[in-house]
Amino acid sequence: MNGLRIMRIGPAASVQDMGRPGLLGQGVSQGGAADTLALAEGAALLRQDPGLAALEMGGMGGEFEAIGPVRIALTGAPMAAVLDGESLAWNASHQMEAGQRLTIGAARAGVYGYLHLGGGIATEPLLGARAVHLMAGLGRAAAVGDLLPAGPDQNSETGLVLAAEERFQGGELRIIESFQSHLFAAAVRRRFAAVAFSRGSRANRMGVEMVSEGEGFAAEGQLNILSEVILPGDVQMTGEGKPFVLMRECQTTGGYPRIGTVLPCDLPRVAQAQAGAVLRFRWVSLEDGLEIQAKHENTLKSLPAACHPLVRDPAAVRDLLSYQLISGAVSAEADPFAAGENP
Repeated sequence: MNGLRIMRIGPAASVQDMGRPGLLGQGVSQGGAADTLALAEGAALLRQDPGLAALEMGGMGGEFEAIGPVRIALTGAPMAAVLDGESLAWNASHQMEAGQRLTIGAARAGVYGYLHLGGGIATEPLLGARAVHLMAGLGRAAAVGDLLPAGPDQNSETGLVLAAEERFQGGELRIIESFQSHLFAAAVRRRFAAVAFSRGSRANRMGVEMVSEGEGFAAEGQLNILSEVILPGDVQMTGEGKPFVLMRECQTTGGYPRIGTVLPCDLPRVAQAQAGAVLRFRWVSLEDGLEIQAKHENTLKSLPAACHPLVRDPAAVRDLLSYQLISGAVSAEADPFAAGENP
């Protein structure tokens, strides 16, 4: 079996894929990667299925040793990455050989960084997915000594880079009305969209606190709301009117009033916002929201075509002589335009 051995790891690292849709009736929320765009970027860089699992690292990376040749890709929140003393480009794919060590540091921006393997991380599936879902008791956090086994790799290409979509400094969150939006007065909804929020200290894979100045955002009759199904992206209000954006590992039901639902394509921006990052909500219609989401899905499909070769510094390439840098030779004295001369 091929893969990476964990020699050192941060406390908030776990294997993640796209999660387990369709299990709400059994009390299990979808879970999966906090930044699904990062999964798609890694898949594009390795020319493989975006549904394959990767290692999600919250805030801090770790150290990994290859037990055999393996392709890797690094996406999500940019982190310092070094392979046997050589710095690696982020949002790019690379080759690791047996015995080489990869060291990944703290996030320079954003929150969640991702380490992908060629063939994906082939841990044992649970309920149809490899995603660790701590709140549901499915799997556990990554630990020192664990093996990240690589699945069958159908490709060999490395040395690709992809421009990352900016989502690490906060920004705009597009939100549509949901079943309980009418419980919030029109003036409250307008104020909600006019206020600048920042990511609060209470934030994890279940939800992210939104902090703002001024009074809260109360709903009418909010104490009489019955618990019902909730989904990632729903914006719940606490009793004091403080909003929380629910994330991938949120509970399956809840009784707090929901002012609206953030589009799925904007949730990575919430997940990757560091403490203090400014976030603003903008109301869009359901029709516009569906169109925006459809464009995002098309963008994901086009990611492989957006990858391009990574330009490396020749001074840092240890095996430079193994590359065919010259494919032919010409005379320095010959006239290249003279008849019969080599071009």
